Amino acid sequence: MSLQSFISSLRSGGIRPTDDAEMRLKKSLLVFATGLFCTGSMLWLFLYGQMGPQFSATAPFVFQLLLVANLIYFLQSGNFDWFRITQLSLFLFAPFVVQWSIGNFITASGTSLWGLLAPIGAVLFCGPRESIAWFIAYIFLTALSGFFDYYLAGAPVSNTHKVSTETSVVFFALNFAAISSIVYLLLRYAIVEKGKLQATLQETHRLLQEEQDRSERLLLNILPGPIAERLKHDNQAIADGFSDVTVMFVDIVNFTRLAEGMTPQQVFAMLNRIFSSFDELAEQYGMEKIKTIGDAYMVAGGLNNETGNYTRSIAELAIAMRDLLHRDFTVNDLHLDVRIGIGTGPVVAGVVGKKKFIYDLWGDTVNLASRITSEGTPGMIHVDGTTFQRLVDAFDFAAPMEIYLKGKGNTRVYRLNKLK
Repeated sequence: MSLQSFISSLRSGGIRPTDDAEMRLKKSLLVFATGLFCTGSMLWLFLYGQMGPQFSATAPFVFQLLLVANLIYFLQSGNFDWFRITQLSLFLFAPFVVQWSIGNFITASGTSLWGLLAPIGAVLFCGPRESIAWFIAYIFLTALSGFFDYYLAGAPVSNTHKVSTETSVVFFALNFAAISSIVYLLLRYAIVEKGKLQATLQETHRLLQEEQDRSERLLLNILPGPIAERLKHDNQAIADGFSDVTVMFVDIVNFTRLAEGMTPQQVFAMLNRIFSSFDELAEQYGMEKIKTIGDAYMVAGGLNNETGNYTRSIAELAIAMRDLLHRDFTVNDLHLDVRIGIGTGPVVAGVVGKKKFIYDLWGDTVNLASRITSEGTPGMIHVDGTTFQRLVDAFDFAAPMEIYLKGKGNTRVYRLNKLK
């Protein structure tokens, strides 16, 4: 196993699949801190074994063994709470034990400063609030050590444990350098890992936002914008009454007969070309597509609180749809014709169903527009009396005509030709 793979496996040791990102970072940080402590104590052990008393080298050796044993236990058991408490306790108490075994703060070259890594580590491994107790414990041990150093300053020191001034100076520099390095590396590691975590979260958020935007677009392709917003925030049934809406049906003439001689793919391609063009025109005129029913296309105006003359917009849309099929044979390569019927009046609009739901309109106005379309003349646009009264000043109409409508009897309708 290479050194890099060993370090990688050590960093991920003790991490469970159920751990969240923050817990993974805390575990990784504590394992990393243990590795830094062991490395520092090994160097300390070697140098002090060469330059200092033998007993002074024994204490950090025992300290290192305890750190490693606790790490192995954690990797096997996965008990992070135990690992965290015991490691921080070793970080805190062991430096003071080593210092007291050597003598005082001066002769031990400030070894107790290593204990500062306990509250610093607690901030990273436990959290700011939990670290307060560790910091108080460190201050207490420092004050206690200083108190005894002050009152025992004049006590004689045996030659066995006497440390030379040169050794103290070297280890003052070594201790400060080691502590500074460990703190720097821990903080740098934490910031780098948090940066990676933040980048991952941002990427996840971006992907979720893209998926949400895609879902929003899909929903808006099915429902009007205000209805979509209400559906997202309210689980209750949506049914609204509108006192005045203009409804239009566009029906392809003789479609069923023509489709009999075509493959399903050809039928789909033809309808897709025509209805996609109708969709673009409906959006251009600001009207709301309701649905397609076989070869029929339904659109309405007045559902979204339009401030303009939606009845006129529907009439202009009808002319645009008719003229498109008459002139653009890339869309209408079979030279199909349409019947168009328009009615104006009250409707009920709502969302039907909980699964594969649709937004639909009901009412006499819808039935009237549908039947005017069914009984109309191919290539012509027919409107009811209410629609005629609103459009007569702006559009050219042929003479009124009587047609029989199912459920209505003889009904007067008007053929719309063009804008005046």
